[in-house]
Amino acid sequence: MKFRDFIRILEQHGFVLRRQSGGSHAIYRGTVKGKIQQVVVAGAGNDDIKPGTLGSMIRQSGLPNTLFRRSF
Repeated sequence: MKFRDFIRILEQHGFVLRRQSGGSHAIYRGTVKGKIQQVVVAGAGNDDIKPGTLGSMIRQSGLPNTLFRRSF
């Protein structure tokens, strides 16, 4: 999965960019099941996300894994 695709899914589920820290780290915040979730997206654009990084970002989001299994 590409970073842009991951960010698109977050935004479709109400997450918004809260701040951009140094380098390629962006912090997104949204509400899932009444709980505020914060996701650190450690990359940008057309780069592929490494499996471990993807898993961590999915856990941070609180969204179901199935949302991120679509083919792009």
